[in-house]
Amino acid sequence: MNKIPKVTTYLDDDEKQLIKAIEKDSYQVGVSSLNEERLKEIQASARAKMNEDRAPISLRIPKTDLSRLKTRAMKEGVPYQTLINSILHKAVN
Repeated sequence: MNKIPKVTTYLDDDEKQLIKAIEKDSYQVGVSSLNEERLKEIQASARAKMNEDRAPISLRIPKTDLSRLKTRAMKEGVPYQTLINSILHKAVN
């Protein structure tokens, strides 16, 4: 009675498309999902915030979280500290 569950049963449409792309060798690693307009919005927001007074802080977070943040920042084409600042800004507003 060794039934192997079908993994595809639990996948959403995006995940299924990703698997198909990987299997066809058409998946490109590191390609940003941001369009040019969104990237410009993020960069403009970051530049506007750079003019504010800043306070240096020290923050300890798990290495896995930092690694994921850096990966996400690389995919979005922004420095990881800018991404962290953006996430914190959204959380407090």
